[in-house]
Amino acid sequence: MEPPNLYPVKLYVYDLSKGLARRLSPIMLGKQLEGIWHTSIVVHKHEFFGSGGVSSCPPGGTLLGPADSVVDVGSTEVTEEIFLEYLSSLGESLFRGEACNLSEHNCNTFSNEVAQFLTGRKIPSYITDLPSEVLSTPFGQALRPLLDSIQIQPPGGSTVGRPYSQS
Repeated sequence: MEPPNLYPVKLYVYDLSKGLARRLSPIMLGKQLEGIWHTSIVVHKHEFFGSGGVSSCPPGGTLLGPADSVVDVGSTEVTEEIFLEYLSSLGESLFRGEACNLSEHNCNTFSNEVAQFLTGRKIPSYITDLPSEVLSTPFGQALRPLLDSIQIQPPGGSTVGRPYSQS
């Protein structure tokens, strides 16, 4: 029997604050944050992110530019065809545009969900714990209505859905 093809899975990590969180969080939140993380999954030669729907682009192809760091999540046997079907169903359920918000259904919960589907592994907890860390502070609680109303959709990607067309 022939061994299955394995496809590398990478987590692209961006600091949306461009270093400001590291400098200002002790003053504003009373605790140190290393960044305000936006993540995506790179597999099958595309970068996929979920926030306001599911989108894709060439790796590093959003207006955020190159990732601040790249984490090796592992590899997967999931083919591109099966993966795109899975993404399409996510885009129609958990990650519909109106279902996304900064604290619960965001780019990082999307990356975590997809990483587990592809590799059985979660993304690093310092990324997934960030919303609850911020919301555990008095300043974070005061900002919650604002944070829940913000949708982050980095420009530069195309929406993933049926039928998927190669660009």
